Amino acid sequence: MNRFVAAERALRSAAPHRLVEAVRDVLCAEYEATSVELYLADYALVQLQEVHTTDGRAESVPARGSTAGRAFGSQEPYTEKLTGGRVRLHLPVTVRGDRLGVLIVTMPSAEGADGALDELADIAQVLGHEIVVADRDTDLYMRARRADRLTLAAEMQWQLLPGRSCAGPEYAVGAQLEPAYAIHGDNFDWSADAERLMLYVTNGMGEGIEASLLTNLGINALRNARRAGLSIEDQAALADQAVFAQYRGESYISVLLVDLELRTGRLRVVDAGSPRMLRLRGRTVTPIDLEAQLPLGMFEETDYVAHEVDLAPGDRLLFVSDGVYAVCAPGGEEYGERSLARAIVSTSLLPAAEVPRAVLRELSGHRGATEPADDALVVCLDWFGPPEVA
Repeated sequence: MNRFVAAERALRSAAPHRLVEAVRDVLCAEYEATSVELYLADYALVQLQEVHTTDGRAESVPARGSTAGRAFGSQEPYTEKLTGGRVRLHLPVTVRGDRLGVLIVTMPSAEGADGALDELADIAQVLGHEIVVADRDTDLYMRARRADRLTLAAEMQWQLLPGRSCAGPEYAVGAQLEPAYAIHGDNFDWSADAERLMLYVTNGMGEGIEASLLTNLGINALRNARRAGLSIEDQAALADQAVFAQYRGESYISVLLVDLELRTGRLRVVDAGSPRMLRLRGRTVTPIDLEAQLPLGMFEETDYVAHEVDLAPGDRLLFVSDGVYAVCAPGGEEYGERSLARAIVSTSLLPAAEVPRAVLRELSGHRGATEPADDALVVCLDWFGPPEVA
């Protein structure tokens, strides 16, 4: 049995809470590593936090401006030279485009590290998959992601999310919520198969637990309709009925429902509320004007219509909630579409997974030191075009 298979087997057979010990043991025994640590990104994507299996104090490093952060941002292994000929490898831990963190492996020599780099990078990916599975049975990795305590509403919202990024040959998606530790009603969801990507961008009304409960009902109603194979128009109609049945029009949800046909770029959108959509093509940002339709749950029975949007290979779509474009500076000036367009252009070279956090940093600079008064949600969708046929 070769050493990569030994590492893979060790991870797959380890108890959910012992993945770090398992990967450390096998890398030290089979690859002569001298130390192995796992760092996971916190909910705000500001820090990478060490996964500690004991009660000791866990270390943290910045997600930007650190050596580990360099590997996390670029999604490429980064080799750091140490004294005595040793090297430290920073290996991205990622699952199908969803960036979880960084595995840091110290090796006694550069030669040994170079010869094992590809295998170690693959082991970091296997570790990522095992963490996703282990999250069903242990809180260890979710606790490690917390730089602060989550509010109960935020706990409910993060549990509802599919991830913060995903990617396929034809597309890449990234998303982020703010304030990460006290989010209320904003949310996003997606699902992809061989033919299409479906995406929801949600702005739930209200605050705290009530907003989170409303969004939970709306998202699960949409998922229920989507998994029954219904079109986005019918998904919106059935979710509308579910929310109205519960709240009788007193509470409702604003949603953009997006259906992207991956092979052709045919894009169909149902605009049921306030989230906005902008397209970056080249260096030009264009707001996409859609026919505004009623939010889900406002009335007992509403018919929804999908509208087609022009999409070309290389296009980038940004979806934002009113907590982005309507936020005010201390002097009262709204952020607005012009500032948002500048932020989108300034992040055009970043991958989709990095764009939402970068836009929210720009927004934070506009807002100043004040705490956000509303949830802010940014989702970035890149369509690369159909894959080339060999």
